[in-house]
Amino acid sequence: MGRLNTLDEWLSWQEGLHNQTIDLGLTRIQNVYRKLFPNGVPFAVITVAGTNGKGSTIAFIDSIYQQSQYTVAKFTSPHILNYNERFVINGLQATDGQICAAFEKIEQVRGDTSLTYFEFSTLAALLIFAEQQVDIAILEVGLGGRLDSVNVVDADVSVITNIDIDHVDYLGDTRELIGHEKAGIMRTNRPCICGDANPPRSLQKHADAIGAKLKFISAPYTEPLSLQGSYQQRNAALAALCVEKLEQSFKVNNQLIQQGLETAKLDARFQVKNSGDKQFIFDVAHNEAAVNALAQELAKDKQPTLAVFSALKDKNIASMIDAVSPLINQWLVAPLNVERAADSQFLADQFSLKDSINICSNVASAMKQAKQQSSLRRVVVFGSFHVVADALKAFK
Repeated sequence: MGRLNTLDEWLSWQEGLHNQTIDLGLTRIQNVYRKLFPNGVPFAVITVAGTNGKGSTIAFIDSIYQQSQYTVAKFTSPHILNYNERFVINGLQATDGQICAAFEKIEQVRGDTSLTYFEFSTLAALLIFAEQQVDIAILEVGLGGRLDSVNVVDADVSVITNIDIDHVDYLGDTRELIGHEKAGIMRTNRPCICGDANPPRSLQKHADAIGAKLKFISAPYTEPLSLQGSYQQRNAALAALCVEKLEQSFKVNNQLIQQGLETAKLDARFQVKNSGDKQFIFDVAHNEAAVNALAQELAKDKQPTLAVFSALKDKNIASMIDAVSPLINQWLVAPLNVERAADSQFLADQFSLKDSINICSNVASAMKQAKQQSSLRRVVVFGSFHVVADALKAFK
């Protein structure tokens, strides 16, 4: 490889380095992690897995610690508008320079170990957080748990938000099987907390087998929150319990916890923006359970609604559409410009005959049509992180 100078150069090089975009397993990343951190990472770690609600739960935990004197970092994925969003310390994104310097270090020790794009970003996060001397890092699992690259680090507290059917090709097609994959982030003698209201048995089974201290949240949080959606009350309760579990090393009083929960912010989770007389709602809901939650929120204020929609082809697209179609008067459907995208014809075939759909050439043109449409005042954009990213760019 020639010298890589910019973040864009590094990222396009990484995309071509490993032959599979998703390649679960810890052997490759462990080789490199041990060279970079022979004694493990120098900060406390909270690892967060789950089908939905990871982003919100992390936003709550992060916001609580930002009220305190501790330095908190979060590693999340995928990003919405720019790659730097994946690495945030005390509310500030890492710079291109910090990220490139971390990539350089990884490259120096990697040898002939091939790493995926996500494995590179995981190791970069750990290096940046160590260099910035953070006290606590919150790491979001990309896919599953047991074999996800984030699981290379032993978490001080592991968090499982909930378990639903998603990524069937990788994680299995039952909640029990998926639960087993998520349970892989637990550690012996360390706390794991779960927000699922009806947890699969495989979670407790794994906790018992390895001696992890598994706790379930007993009730949703009841005070006001800045993040919209009734499901956020469970995520907030989970975040508060997580902070409590680290209480011995990182004391945070109840007032700061409440303040943190009340002020947490997160883009693209029922995010409302207005344009002229229209209300746009951006939501990254990309599986049936998340779309059900979105539908519940939309139903609280029934009004004629236009949807801008797209999805990846490995998702159960028909069930996502069915979950919300009684609330949608018209659909604008557009293909995404990514490898796993469903094409226009495939998307169109997932709708029933009673749905009114228009196929657009891309998300930007769907957004243009949505803005020009005069009779429907509410527009909801959902189905994938990618559709929300493209729509937000077009909205600007």
